[in-house]
Amino acid sequence: MASPYEILGVDPDADEAEIVDAYRERVKETHPDQGGSTEAFLAVKTAFERIENGWEPGDAVPEDDIAGDPDAGTDAADGTTEPEQPPEPEGVKVEYLNYEVMADRLWELTDDDLFEKAADGGLAPEDYGEFYVRDSESLLEAAERQGYAWPFACRGGACTNCAVAVVEGEMPSPSSHILPKELHDRGIRLSCIVAPETDAKIVYNVKHLPAVQDLLLPASRFEASSTD
Repeated sequence: MASPYEILGVDPDADEAEIVDAYRERVKETHPDQGGSTEAFLAVKTAFERIENGWEPGDAVPEDDIAGDPDAGTDAADGTTEPEQPPEPEGVKVEYLNYEVMADRLWELTDDDLFEKAADGGLAPEDYGEFYVRDSESLLEAAERQGYAWPFACRGGACTNCAVAVVEGEMPSPSSHILPKELHDRGIRLSCIVAPETDAKIVYNVKHLPAVQDLLLPASRFEASSTD
């Protein structure tokens, strides 16, 4: 079985910057939008997480991630179990909602209670939830780190395939991007080149909104993909 370093295509003695660069390239290569598969995309994500969590050459490569290990936190001497404290989240919190699900339920971007309805809607994790965007990450990269195959094409601000609508929060854009002022003023951002400065609520997958759709690159395989 391939080691996490082999999956990312880096040497075991690679430094952190090299590992991050390799991860970003492999994410692009394996993303369903670029002809990859969900399985390959998630394998790259898992490999990166294992290295981040201290995996070393020679360590066993598990078949699957083990959740709820019954021996976790157990003191070997007396068998007592110490409660594990979850790690402190790193970065800025983003609450997200899938535009397609929102449209199916006839919700509107202007609904004051949009995210309250989403929280109570029993939606799947890929359609509604939250994650944290780390320093030096774009919104798209943070979503991919969580295993979500959000749509994209150019990854450089030259199309609207990765567009999101910022409902709440501050998410400034760099000066170079394709969005006309009208869309930018309406809160549309390109997830490949922006990152939140404050906690934010966003609707992703808004590429089929009028005016946003006009700036799409040709259709990709994303429509047939799933994060399951």
